[in-house]
Amino acid sequence: MTYEYLANKVVLITGAAGTVGSAIAERLVGQVKSLRCLDHAESELFLLHERLRSKGVVAPQLGDIRDLDRLRFAFQGVDVVFHAAALKHVGLGEYNPFEVVQSNLVGVNNVIRSALDSNVERVIFTSSDKAVNPTNVMGASKMMGERLITAANEIRGTRKTRFAAVRFGNVIGSRGSVLPIFVRCLLRGEPLPITHAEMTRYVMTIREAADLVLEAGSRMHAGEVYVTKMRALRIVDLAYAAAEVLGRRCDLVTTGARPGEKLYEELISIDEIPRTLELDRLLVVLPPPEATTEQTPTSSMFPQATRVTREWHSSKDTLLSRAEIAQYLREHRVLDPLLEGA
Repeated sequence: MTYEYLANKVVLITGAAGTVGSAIAERLVGQVKSLRCLDHAESELFLLHERLRSKGVVAPQLGDIRDLDRLRFAFQGVDVVFHAAALKHVGLGEYNPFEVVQSNLVGVNNVIRSALDSNVERVIFTSSDKAVNPTNVMGASKMMGERLITAANEIRGTRKTRFAAVRFGNVIGSRGSVLPIFVRCLLRGEPLPITHAEMTRYVMTIREAADLVLEAGSRMHAGEVYVTKMRALRIVDLAYAAAEVLGRRCDLVTTGARPGEKLYEELISIDEIPRTLELDRLLVVLPPPEATTEQTPTSSMFPQATRVTREWHSSKDTLLSRAEIAQYLREHRVLDPLLEGA
């Protein structure tokens, strides 16, 4: 799929060497005027550049979103920014909250300032369903990140820059997620670690995450949050489904919930329901009533949308069966990248 708003544009991706950032980069290379891939992970950025360099104009930019001066330099001449850089691991965030603040809050603030200084056209921030009623440091930082992004539209003055956000669920198969751990254990014949038998999550593929970011960039007005209408599953069922697809025996060991971990996730909060719209594939959370810029979106800007009337709560939703999860893994070839070199 191509997006007209990116035609002949200079695009910058922060966290470009990460799972979702690299997926966006691979989709856009050769489709935009030039692609700037910013990351602080030297080896991963080198490998990304090696994969993309023959396909279009790609600039690998080493740098950290904590460094405001570096970002200001990188943002010069940029039209569209996809901000995917973040610290995302819940457990590590509980032990290292000050580091989460530096990346997920100071970093977001630096992105906002740099975008305004360079008069960037659009900025899309990648958030998480853990931002909804957060119980951990990472989720709380993403909630505040969303608030900063919405508020950025209020302080831009005469600049053309507009800001919006997306919320991911569990990006299945991404680095550090539970599925690669399951696959490694299955291939080694080891028990699969389960934190709690009743733990549920909303899931999306890496491709669906990249699609959400790019579609939000196309649809955005100012300050809204876009969420894919995902399916929910029980993590125990995901473990058995992965074993079925690989043809392996599935033994489980219960390890107990980790610090800050919830048994369920929510895509939108109860407070957001009155201002959330439903499209075919997306939920759109409109900015709160106190947001009052000229371009603040209203429901009239989404004529095909209907009002959301129900909770999106993984433990209360209809869960995928084990057979449906196995089919999902096969259909989207989710396990293929995890088996490379195994």
